[in-house]
Amino acid sequence: MAPRARFEVVSSDDEPLILVDEQDREVGTLDKTSCHDGNGTLHRAFSLFVFNANGDTLLQRRHADKRLWPGYWSNGCCSHPRLGEDLEQAVVRRAGQELGLSVAPEFLFKFQYQASFGDIGSEFELCSVFVSHGAETPQVNSAEIAEWRWISRRELDREMQAAPQDFTPWLKIEWRRLTTEFLGRIQPY
Repeated sequence: MAPRARFEVVSSDDEPLILVDEQDREVGTLDKTSCHDGNGTLHRAFSLFVFNANGDTLLQRRHADKRLWPGYWSNGCCSHPRLGEDLEQAVVRRAGQELGLSVAPEFLFKFQYQASFGDIGSEFELCSVFVSHGAETPQVNSAEIAEWRWISRRELDREMQAAPQDFTPWLKIEWRRLTTEFLGRIQPY
């Protein structure tokens, strides 16, 4: 689908990310570039799955200028909270900046993962996963998103089975948990 778009730079490689331990206790800050170098440094992050009134979820193709997983399909919105910002505030802020949507985030679970993107860098995150229901048509930020689409649960399951290499590693982990452990909290087929 051709996005209704606007262009706004909403993050930078030198912005400080919140470093955490495995219990999600803050242990310092480090710039975004350094957090993603090598095998990565554990930092706080979030993912948001956005569902429309039909029960479809919003997917976005990451912009080609992204350092990690450019051009890959991912969930509606994922990012990092800023210093002094709680996770729900960060989700609301970023959904507005990236998708042009007002959301009511509902926390589902938290998990830790590490994934390397060849020798370019890695994600090493303690990620909190949220959902929001009833979204309207997004007005995406073309600085962040190359394209977007609504997709049914059945179709996303089929596409991820047929071409898992087209999707970000966190999407695959999160979607599996959403559709097994939290099925009652997301829209059905």
